[in-house]
Amino acid sequence: MSRSNDGVVQGSKSASGSDFLQLDIGQAPPGGRTEWLAGRLRAAIADGTLPVGSRLPASRILAAELRVSRGLVTEAYQRLAETGQVAGRGRGGTVVVAAPPPSAVPAAPSLAPDRGGPVDALRAVPCRIDLSPGVPDLTAFPRTAWIQAERRVLAALTPADFGYGNPQGAPALREAVVGWLARNRGIRADPDEVVIVAGVAQALGLLAQVLREEGVHRIAVEDPGSLGARQQLEYGRMETVPVRVDEAGLDVAGLRASGAGAVLLTPAHQFPTGVVLDGERRRDLLAWAAGGGLVIEDDYDAEHRYDRAPVPALRALVPEGVCYAGSVSKLLAPALRLGWLLVPPRLRDAVTAAKRYADLGNPVLAQLVLARLMDSGELERHLRFARRRRRDAMLRAVAERLPGARVHGAAAGLHLMVTFDGAGFDDTDLASAALDLGVKTHPLSWHRHRPGPPGLILGYAAGTAGEIEDGIATLGTALSGLPYGEGKVFPRRRQPPGGSRVVRG
Repeated sequence: MSRSNDGVVQGSKSASGSDFLQLDIGQAPPGGRTEWLAGRLRAAIADGTLPVGSRLPASRILAAELRVSRGLVTEAYQRLAETGQVAGRGRGGTVVVAAPPPSAVPAAPSLAPDRGGPVDALRAVPCRIDLSPGVPDLTAFPRTAWIQAERRVLAALTPADFGYGNPQGAPALREAVVGWLARNRGIRADPDEVVIVAGVAQALGLLAQVLREEGVHRIAVEDPGSLGARQQLEYGRMETVPVRVDEAGLDVAGLRASGAGAVLLTPAHQFPTGVVLDGERRRDLLAWAAGGGLVIEDDYDAEHRYDRAPVPALRALVPEGVCYAGSVSKLLAPALRLGWLLVPPRLRDAVTAAKRYADLGNPVLAQLVLARLMDSGELERHLRFARRRRRDAMLRAVAERLPGARVHGAAAGLHLMVTFDGAGFDDTDLASAALDLGVKTHPLSWHRHRPGPPGLILGYAAGTAGEIEDGIATLGTALSGLPYGEGKVFPRRRQPPGGSRVVRG
């Protein structure tokens, strides 16, 4: 008697069911029976059908009733055990041990594009697997190194050091940032050019305020480009003008035609497409800046590279025309709220004053600890922590589970973009269906101005290889049955002829 990859015992004349929870294996999508079973059990625990203390059927009994392999049922139970909802009790069987109270589970937000992309609301929704972009591996935060550095810093501080700090940033951190940028991004700067900020988000807010006071009210942004960055500028009362991004990066001819006095872009690893601004476009952009335009360079994901050589920062080429922003949000953790902004001399006093009146400066203790990590080489050691394996796991899973998907930006960064050319569904529908199954991701349409093929932005830094594979398999389940072209549904087979196409970017 043979078994298929889906865990169905071959030789059974038809799919069967179970009295337990009225499970009918015939309702499960091909290739997704394990996730379907785990999802049904998870839902029953959440709504109280399976209260805490109740015992699940023995895996061999439930497998026999459903006419599937025992391994399929065991794997579904294991997925619930990994999220802390059930536990094995030896001869006592598998028991429900935890369930969130219904009132503690917020309603899933609408993912419709007319809502402007409720990123903050989505962050608050609990999930089984988070494939959202922009999140590093928070489990890898160097706690021991941080605590040791903090102890050394505290031991060296004088009472006066606990007073108000310099709003431009602690001198020790500004010096450490200069060294970090010289070693890792080829940027030569002076500590006086650095303003310490609460991440790139605050850097954009400060620049919006300063530029508006100088009479600049329109700023060009990449399309597609970061929704969060665009919202930050618009909250600062700047008009954002979309400029097309293609396989060579930002269309500089479109930038010239926009009439904007400044542009925000991610040239080293464009968000979300992953492309690199090519040499010709770089030269054209720098010529535009030399003519009076201001470039705001968000050096997004520049440190995370796998299949390509380092790309020089624009700030290293034309310091006078570039504001350079970076942070440790993707290196260590967003919770630190620490970043840096390098500004041309003509803007430095205004930006420093805006920072002073915004918050009197970042907390000094955290700045000094980060400075010690940078100076000691600990931050470089942390950066070398291997992420390629997770990237490769996601590429394999997409090729296997998302037939017809086209992958973009796999050469660097912490996320992939996938598009479904010719598909007839909205990517918000796909993301909503995935969220219903416990997997978070971003629909590509959130980050677009103009319409285009549906797609998803998938982060791979925060999960294990197993979680990534499980999450992509769940996306495949959500994808099954969605319209694909006229009168067609998305193909259900695992691997289409030729496989998924990968654009290395």
